[in-house]
Amino acid sequence: MNIHEYQAKAILKQHGVPIQEGILAHSPKEALEAARQLQEQTGTGWWVLKAQIHAGGRGKGGGVKLARSIEDVEKLSSEMIGMQLVTHQTGKEGKKVRKILVAQDVYYPGPVQKEEYYMSVLLNRKTGRDTIMYSPEGGMDIEEVSDKTPELIFKEEIDPGVGLLPFQARKIAFNLGLAGNAFKEMIGFVTSLYRAYRGVDASLFEINPVLKTTDEKILAVDAKVNLDDNALFRHPDLAEMRDVEEEDAAEVEAGKYNLNFVKLDGNVGCMVNGAGLAMATMDIIKLSGGEPANFLDVGGGANAETVEAGLKIILNDPSVKAVLINIFGGIVRCDRVASGVVEAYKKLGNINVPVIVRLQGTNAEQGKQVIDDSGLKVRSAITLQEAAAIVKEVV
Repeated sequence: MNIHEYQAKAILKQHGVPIQEGILAHSPKEALEAARQLQEQTGTGWWVLKAQIHAGGRGKGGGVKLARSIEDVEKLSSEMIGMQLVTHQTGKEGKKVRKILVAQDVYYPGPVQKEEYYMSVLLNRKTGRDTIMYSPEGGMDIEEVSDKTPELIFKEEIDPGVGLLPFQARKIAFNLGLAGNAFKEMIGFVTSLYRAYRGVDASLFEINPVLKTTDEKILAVDAKVNLDDNALFRHPDLAEMRDVEEEDAAEVEAGKYNLNFVKLDGNVGCMVNGAGLAMATMDIIKLSGGEPANFLDVGGGANAETVEAGLKIILNDPSVKAVLINIFGGIVRCDRVASGVVEAYKKLGNINVPVIVRLQGTNAEQGKQVIDDSGLKVRSAITLQEAAAIVKEVV
């Protein structure tokens, strides 16, 4: 589960990680109040306004602005809240900005030079160990750093039996070229960061940049956190952080029925039971001249309700020109699925695109008979070749 920057920073702060302080605002009025409150609390005279969306590259898209006065806060927040922010991760349609984070300016003058670093914590699935990946080249795309100067990417693997050891935290601070108070601050930062990562069952913590301020403090200026969905039952407070407005509406709706759904950019909707069969079905669609419009796995317990919900979600996509329902009857009986298709078809009313149903396995012949006898404009198939031929015919 993805969460916003302001939520990620709240988690970091709770676990003792120093952060760039900020206050969430949903309107220009709230932004002004937040700016004044931060000024009282931190003494900041400038503010950074950050759009809160689930996507990277906000700065390049105009989603991060520096306000040098209270008047700037009002003007810039009015422009940002409600805007359609387009970044390299949102696609050309962009994402609507519904809230912003008003943050303190931490790039103030001081006795030493400021520095920016990159740091992330994630699982290395090859070794089965958590890994801290870090670089002295922060504030940039880490992929670009890795491509052009791979020698500036460092990794520290952590033994799950003992956790992060003190010498590893010191090694990280040393490799980042730190000394004095900043060296000590970084040791504490890394230790607290890993504690936060483990404490919330995250799959990714990414801090870019980690800032060494001009008075040698170490702060998390930005934060991207992904939480492990499979562990949310242990963290009901974190589960409440989910922002469904940032997710695809069809995927949210599918989740209500425990359907595994992923939106794609094709013209043939598909509904199957089983991830492997879904991949094979998408291959068949492509070989037949179409493009899959989605990945939809109804699982082994498909019934009339889930079939109806799946069909409705698929048909809500205006780009869908045909629907292929491909079911292998193992746990679920094909005749039950066929009855579900017929019932769903009747409830949904007039369906203007061809619906092809391929049933194989337990009671497949009976299922085909149910569809054939329904009188509906549903085309049935027994083999994958038959289904492929019909798809090729209708797209």
